[in-house]
Amino acid sequence: MKFLKSTLDERSSSPEMHCGDFLDLIIEELKKEDSILSEGFALDLLFVLLFASFETTSSSLTLGMKFLVEHPSVLDELTKEHESIIRNRETMDTGITWKEYKSMTFTFMVSMIMYVNTFYRSRISLFKLNLSVISVAGYTIPEGWAVMVCPPAVHLNPLKYEDPLCFNPWRWDQGVELTGGSKNFIAFGGGLRYCVGADMAKLQMAIFFHCLVTKYRY
Repeated sequence: MKFLKSTLDERSSSPEMHCGDFLDLIIEELKKEDSILSEGFALDLLFVLLFASFETTSSSLTLGMKFLVEHPSVLDELTKEHESIIRNRETMDTGITWKEYKSMTFTFMVSMIMYVNTFYRSRISLFKLNLSVISVAGYTIPEGWAVMVCPPAVHLNPLKYEDPLCFNPWRWDQGVELTGGSKNFIAFGGGLRYCVGADMAKLQMAIFFHCLVTKYRY
């Protein structure tokens, strides 16, 4: 946070250092008379952006490499999917196309397992404000109360996922929960608060796995 504060101060006092990035947008907003941002809130926003953009994805990929070593059948299936993509290219040395990315069905299944497991470690609970009186399983939650949501309790529900502790990408074989959030899958949140970077995270992980299984012996 000290580094972010000194960087913000340095950029704010040196117009020649501006480069049109997100930090510049923050500074521009801070200088407005009717800005809703304070410096403290801006620094928190920068910190959260860095954490959400990099820490979660890198942790997921690290865990993914461990799981692939421990589950050869998953690694084999993942390798087959990406080798097939390369074989079907007209030019072997071209980069990944959007069509190829959208065809990585099994890769998405593996990525979701990675993200769910990382989610347990990085965000154990979520807090929501109850806007009206609701009843759940015989309990009444008053308006204005804070509700703590525990994602592991959702993702480890044996009534929804058979043997939930098992590393099994095929559990999403029907593709029902690969494109968004649901009441049974909240690794990226849900509703109006669905993670704005979810698709970016999936893209990063897909490209990483593609390079890993096609360019390296692993």
